[in-house]
Amino acid sequence: FSTQAPLEDIKFILQAVDMNKALAREGLLQKYGLQVGRTIQANVHRNVFGHGLLSHCMAMTAAASDARMAGCTLPAMSNSGSGNQGITATMPVVAAAEQLMSSFEDLARALVLSHLVAILLKGYLGKLSALCGCVIASTGSACGIVYLDGGNFEQVCFAIKNMIGNITGMVCDGAKVGCALKVASGVSSAVQSAILALDNICISDNDGIIESDIEKTIRNLGNIGSKGMQETDQLILDIMI
Repeated sequence: FSTQAPLEDIKFILQAVDMNKALAREGLLQKYGLQVGRTIQANVHRNVFGHGLLSHCMAMTAAASDARMAGCTLPAMSNSGSGNQGITATMPVVAAAEQLMSSFEDLARALVLSHLVAILLKGYLGKLSALCGCVIASTGSACGIVYLDGGNFEQVCFAIKNMIGNITGMVCDGAKVGCALKVASGVSSAVQSAILALDNICISDNDGIIESDIEKTIRNLGNIGSKGMQETDQLILDIMI
């Protein structure tokens, strides 16, 4: 759908760019929350983070989350009912498009792919899960980055498997300013997974919860998040309360 739908039918997705990019700019300019994005972008840390695709994706996305979670009144374009998930499914793709100088059409199609993958994965988790939503959303953005860099369907599947084999298990312990750190970690994994996928490197189906079939792999993630982490969810709530 993301590659074949008429552009007129999907260009509405570019509203997500305007909304979430405004949050990112706010997070970069003001001292919101933990200032994760602002710190990553700060010149004083350039010798640590560098000035490439990875840093740009992390900084832009984390900055939007910094602002969102610290009370900025600007709206966010959500995904599956979550502003943070919408930010994480959008901003790494936007940042990658800026670095790669992608066209508006390519950006729109990459965003549709990212958001639809996130919705697909979220559908297996149910309304609430102890699995952090940025795992789902950043898996979508990894797919969007692969698309922007000329990747094919098989490489998109590689990116999903690399993500599921990496950060599955990151827990959600409520909405708070610390979410920006988890967002940054998810985006870092997304960029790594995408770059590996573009080089046709993928976690083997002999490894852990990864299957040769992409749909089975996604279902495994869903089962872990919806069934396997029920006790974890209750324990987290007990600790918080």
